[in-house]
Amino acid sequence: MSARPARVPGIPPGLRGFTRRPPRAEERCELCAEPLAGEHRHLVDIGKRSLMCACAGCYLLFTRPGAGAGRFRAVPDRYLSDPDFTLDEESWNRLQIPVGLAFFFRNSELDRLAAFYPSPAGATESELDPDTWREVLGSGRLAALLQPDTEALLVRRERGADGIGAGECYLVPVDACYELVGRMRLHWQGFDGGAEARADLTDFFTRVRAKARPPTGREDGR
Repeated sequence: MSARPARVPGIPPGLRGFTRRPPRAEERCELCAEPLAGEHRHLVDIGKRSLMCACAGCYLLFTRPGAGAGRFRAVPDRYLSDPDFTLDEESWNRLQIPVGLAFFFRNSELDRLAAFYPSPAGATESELDPDTWREVLGSGRLAALLQPDTEALLVRRERGADGIGAGECYLVPVDACYELVGRMRLHWQGFDGGAEARADLTDFFTRVRAKARPPTGREDGR
């Protein structure tokens, strides 16, 4: 397994607003051109591997399995947590992620797991060995619930003051991960990101924790 830090997909078109200040005055649905509110939903274009901004009507069209011949998939809004999640240093090192933060999702077109981590240049992909995924993260309670293309496992590992690493794992909409990437790209300064980037990261995870709930066993993917 080897890292591929040179491959930097950057920010999908539907989320470029997260890397700008101020945001665009008006955004429109990328299917019907309807003006969008500041908060709106996203679709995944499976073939292009990109996110699209969508109005409520167009979004609902693609919440049904197989709609549009499967070309577009609606990004769900669920946030799930795993209170029992643990990840020791040895396991994290096996993933070969050079920072303490990454997200993982299943690419249905390529039929494989993809691993990305934020960097000053955007979302950087790291090669992920299938066996390593199964042994380190794939057997977790959230991995079994992961919807392809539209949801991601967001994993963070920090080293505390006592030198012991603490991990947290969430199942989140994939657009939330790219929002995080965009914010890091916007605020990153210097070698370690700087105070503004760290504060933004703290705020982001505070919001994720507030939204996330443990699985109940009745999840339907939405």
